Amino acid sequence: MPDTPGLPILLQRRSFLGLLGTVALLQCSTSLSGIANAQTATDAVAPGEPFDFDRLSGAMRELAAAPHVAPARAEGFFSDFSYDDYQAVQFNPRQARWSGTEAGFHVHAFHLGWLFAEPVTMFEVAGGVARPMVFTTDDFRYYDRIRDRVPPHEPLPGVAGFRLNAPLNRADLFDEVVAFLGASYFRAVGRDTGYGLSARGLAINTGLGKPEEFPRFSKFWLETPAPFAREVVVYAALESESCTGAYRFVIRPGTNTEMDVTARLFFRTEVDQIGIAPLTSMYLFSEKSRTQFDDFRPSVHDSDGLAVHRRDGDRNWRPLNNPSRLSESWFAEESPLAFGLMQRDRDFENYQDAVSHYERRPSLLVEPMGEWGKGAVRLVEIPTPLEVNDNIVAFWVPEAKPVPGEMLEYSYRLLWGALPVDPAADVAYVKETRAGVGGVSGVENTDGTRKFVVDFAGGLLSRLPADAEVKGVVTIIGGEIVVQTLSKVDANGVWRLVMDVRPVGGKTVELVAHVAGYGRKLTENWLYQWLSA
Repeated sequence: MPDTPGLPILLQRRSFLGLLGTVALLQCSTSLSGIANAQTATDAVAPGEPFDFDRLSGAMRELAAAPHVAPARAEGFFSDFSYDDYQAVQFNPRQARWSGTEAGFHVHAFHLGWLFAEPVTMFEVAGGVARPMVFTTDDFRYYDRIRDRVPPHEPLPGVAGFRLNAPLNRADLFDEVVAFLGASYFRAVGRDTGYGLSARGLAINTGLGKPEEFPRFSKFWLETPAPFAREVVVYAALESESCTGAYRFVIRPGTNTEMDVTARLFFRTEVDQIGIAPLTSMYLFSEKSRTQFDDFRPSVHDSDGLAVHRRDGDRNWRPLNNPSRLSESWFAEESPLAFGLMQRDRDFENYQDAVSHYERRPSLLVEPMGEWGKGAVRLVEIPTPLEVNDNIVAFWVPEAKPVPGEMLEYSYRLLWGALPVDPAADVAYVKETRAGVGGVSGVENTDGTRKFVVDFAGGLLSRLPADAEVKGVVTIIGGEIVVQTLSKVDANGVWRLVMDVRPVGGKTVELVAHVAGYGRKLTENWLYQWLSA
């Protein structure tokens, strides 16, 4: 489905995830309801008074000690906006904050209305002093169906969010680089990529068979950048029923847009699970999983795999699935080097979508800063029949649960961009995963096996001849390998590992494989989960 012109970019092709009992794919309104009171978030940091990250942190710590207050809905001419009404509103670029001949960034706001009923307030910080950013109806353009309903020059009680534009692809053009809109969701792009997956500030009780809590960024502070600046600093107040938080983002647009994030979290109550640096994406189908989709496109996904870079230098690659039922995978680690949802396939021919251009969706890598200790990268995959639903979630789960009254601090870097795999690296990478009915092709299969085909490319392995003494090393849980072969494909030079797998004693089969030879591991680890029934 193509992106909808005029619709705020974070809502194009998106619905945020809520998990209540059995999993349901909910609309964005779910993540925007029942969240904390934006008007009381930072009373200790008054406009026009000194502001810094420590002051914000202290205010959020104090707020966590008080009972949670739900946010009030803003009332006004926008209160009854429909979907179509909301599309008829655009920010006027001539009203962009920070615009000028020496500007490195422009600030545009998103309007209240439709799904966005709770106001977000914004402040500008200059010389260590915070002052409110005030928006009125003069800052927006109202078209056609709603033009006559809008009072002129009327101050707005807040906005829904904002975006930052900067010269990303051309020096003379301010491209949209990052947008914060809806709960604690935000997106960014690198050079020559378009919007795809999202990040958010914090996940609470995601995929636990109980209501998920959606924390909300209720207020933002933007530091006025120096002339021609190539980075900008944004602060945010996070509020939720169980916790509060102070966030600092240092944003640097570029080939890979970088965000250095510091999150200070204060918990009111115990929670069963927190997700640090949560990522949300969409995977519908690809070459290995398109049998139930009658679609002219070979693949449809914003991300095709989860990458985990381990502390010991080993690397894991887990291809994504659109499972028949809720699926989850845990990757136990101690202070991993990085993890993220990636879009490795950059070939238009493998998508054939001239509107959505999935080959241009950014990858997003999380690089922890400092010691994160023991925990796990958790991957949740949710079945969906439509590409408008984000059905993939990944985040870091600390081993220890948060203690009410104590502060947790996490720092990490987010890298948004094409993030290509280095084909010259020593270790080969997983180029493609395919699957189908087991047995000999063209012959009826009666043994219930399924065939998995994994292509490895690059690295030292690609330079070895076809008769090299290498082997596939496969570990399986919940099944057995009936047939296994490894060979070099003359047509494209990849090494192809083929496995016919039969489930044994259960419905879930876990596979781990790599190629080894000459006393060393020659590939990254390929991991896969097959729900056999």
